Formats: sequence, C-alpha cells, structure tokens
Amino acid sequence: MSNVEETADDHPALDDDGRPRRTGTMVTAAAHIITSVIGSGVLSLAWAVAQLGWLAGSFSLLLFSLITLFTSHLLADCYRSSPTGKRNYSYMDVVNSNLGGLQIQLCGIAQYSLLFGLTIGYTIVTSTSIQLIKCGNDKACGSSNNLFILIYGVVQIVLSQIPNFHKLTYLSLVAAAMSFAYSFIGMALSLTKIIQGEGHFEKSLAGVPVGWKGQTKEDKIWNISSAIGDIAFAYAFSSILTNIQDTLKSSPPEKKVMKKATSLAILVTTVFYLSCGLIGYAAFGNGAPGNLLTGFSSFKPFWIVDFANICIIIHLVGAYQVICQPIYAFVEGWCINKWPQSEFITREYSISFSRNKSLSFNFFRLVWRTVFVIVATVMAMVFPFFNQFVGLLGAITFWPMTVYFPVEMYIAQRKIKRFSRAWNGLQILSLFCLIVSLLAAVGSVHGLVISVQKYEPFQNVS
Repeated sequence: MSNVEETADDHPALDDDGRPRRTGTMVTAAAHIITSVIGSGVLSLAWAVAQLGWLAGSFSLLLFSLITLFTSHLLADCYRSSPTGKRNYSYMDVVNSNLGGLQIQLCGIAQYSLLFGLTIGYTIVTSTSIQLIKCGNDKACGSSNNLFILIYGVVQIVLSQIPNFHKLTYLSLVAAAMSFAYSFIGMALSLTKIIQGEGHFEKSLAGVPVGWKGQTKEDKIWNISSAIGDIAFAYAFSSILTNIQDTLKSSPPEKKVMKKATSLAILVTTVFYLSCGLIGYAAFGNGAPGNLLTGFSSFKPFWIVDFANICIIIHLVGAYQVICQPIYAFVEGWCINKWPQSEFITREYSISFSRNKSLSFNFFRLVWRTVFVIVATVMAMVFPFFNQFVGLLGAITFWPMTVYFPVEMYIAQRKIKRFSRAWNGLQILSLFCLIVSLLAAVGSVHGLVISVQKYEPFQNVS
C-alpha cells in the first residue's frame, strides 16, 4: 500500500491523494460551469444571429454546443491518469500527463491567455451595466466607464482572497441564479417588444443584407466571421473543467459525475443561448445591439432593465472569481515549489470570526492577486471593445482548449491507432474547428483594429 493510501485510510477526512476530502456534487459542478458560461457571451448572441441569419445562426449555436459537449466528455475521461489512477488537478496537469513536452507550454499560453482575457471582458460588461443603471436612456449622460471599472476592480481585489474553488460554492450558486434571472428578463423584454408590435422579424434567412446602412460585401464577411467568434466565446469554458472536476467526491467516479454535470450545464446554456439569440433577433432585427440589454435603455418601467443589469453585475462578480482560480492555483503552486522555505509565500494565517468560522490568509496571495486584478482592470480601461474583444478571445482559444487538446489527450490515453476510423474522425473534427477558428479570428481582428483607430484610451465610452 502506498504512503498516500495509508494517509487516506488513517485519516477519513483525506482523499486518496492526501488532500482534504472533496465534497462536490453534480449540482455544484454544474453551477460552477453555468456561472462561468452564461455570462457576458449571452448578451452578444442576438447580434451574432443577426449577422448569420435564422438558419446559420441556429445551426452554429447547436453545432458549437454539440462539439463542446463531445470534447468535454473526452476531457472528463482524462482527469485520472491511466493506468495509475493519479489525479490531475488542472488542465495543464492533464496535458502534462498525457502529452508532455512542448504541448504543456502551448496549453499554458492558450489557457491563461483566455482566462486573463475573460477577466477583462467581464470587467467591461460589468462597467457597461453600471453605466446603464446610472444613465438609462439619457443620451447626453457623459459618465465614464472608468470609474465603474475601478469600483469593480476594488470588489474583485477583496473577493480574490477566497483561497480556492472549494470555498466558492455559495458564490457560484448565487451567480448562477443571477445568470438565469437576467437571461429570462432579456428574453421577456424581447418578447414584450414583439408582442407590442415593435419587433423587427426579418424574413431574410441570410441575416443583415449587403447595403443595409451602407454595409458592403466585405463588411458582411467580416461581421459573419466575428459573429462565429462570439458564439465560440459563449462556449469558452473547457479550460476550467478539470479544476471543477477536482472538487467532486471520489464516489461515484468523478468522470461519470462530471459528464452528467457538463451535459446538464450545456443543455441549459444552449436553450438559453438559442432563446436569447433568436428572440433578441426577432425583437431588434438587423439592428440587434452587441449587448442585448442596451437595446432596452428606454423601456418602461425602467426598474426592470435596472434589475437585469444588477443581476449581470452580481453574476459577473462571481464568474470573475471562478475563471481566475486556475490562474491563482498555477502561480501559487509554482511559487510554493520554487521557494518552499519562504514564509511569505507558504505561511497561512487563520483569522477567526466565530468559534466555528475562520478565514485563511496569506500575504503572498494578497499581494500577487491584488496585482493581477489591477493589471486586468487597467487593460479593461484601455480596450473597452466588447463585441470585437470577445469575438477574438473565442476565436483564438476555442480550437486549442475546447477541441485540440481534449482530442489529442483522449487519443494518447486510449492509444487509438493512427489512421483508424476513430483517429480519422477525431482529426477531421479538429481540422474543421481549426479552420472555423482562424476565419473567426481574422474577422474579429479586423473589427478590433477599426475600433482601436476610433478610440482614445482612458476616454469616455458610450
């Protein structure tokens, strides 16, 4: 019997790897996923469907959901290394165990670039929601997003001291509830607009036509590419799945529970995405806004839209912490291994609030996480271009994180022979997603370049 197994047997509070016993369930795992998925991405889907049209928009949402579901199940199978059964605590650990070599560095660059980008995207959306609450339909409101971005950054500095995923359960549950709330409100407002006869149900199946408000053929192509990137971004959560799976109880087997959790989460999010995208397009037609709720700034009573924006703010406060945890865990784990004797890095202090409640505090965690949030906050102030930004993020990271690495790791773990039917099928899927990602990236870069040319950093954002 190994030392780890002896430790786990002697101490029932420990798991088979000697760590505190995990208590996560399918519900908590699904909540973590929904918290990180149904967020800023859902708000841009009406615009994305408008660019693609009824058929292509619906098909794209369903296709990306099925691809994500399939590859998420492949990733769940790789949580424990074969044949040892050793746990992998993060996405990079899984890549290291199954692929190794240069793949680890490539994975790290893709994963942490995506997660860092998401923090910027969430900050932008939150500041926009706060501004909408403050200004409403006042076109002359000169309020700058920068103040709201700073306020959001301060809140995240405080919440970033939550040690790990295991302590985020309640925050995730609240955030997931908020995501449902504002998604329902967005759909209800869109339906109300349609029922009142103010909708713009477009008969064209091809989306925004060439010539609409001066749109050229080139603009149409760029916008379609960017729309595909937005949809890819809406399913950009694979990089945190292993961290979430590491919170699950050992019995029943983690991979079985995780597959159920991802299936439930993706089913729920796809229904919401289709509803928000299609109903939003029916309500606004070719003029669907990049952020769905901005189209209701003049809707009465005003408090309904304000409440929806409050729900967005609360949700993204929690989602920010969920998507940051893999970054925090990686940096802190690396530093502990590098300087194990440093008390500044390793020493934990316990702050008691009552007889049964205490908070774990660490000086290194305080300093480095604060610096991280500050950098993300400043970046959000410099580049507040929501649609183009999320499209680029989704485009450049969807293929490697959601498709390439899960496919390659599954092939390596199951020892699937080259050029076999299964190998060929998986490679065709990977190649198809690579082509789609490249096309979407080009469109998003084009839109981002145009926005940057028209904007002065740190100035007011409309």
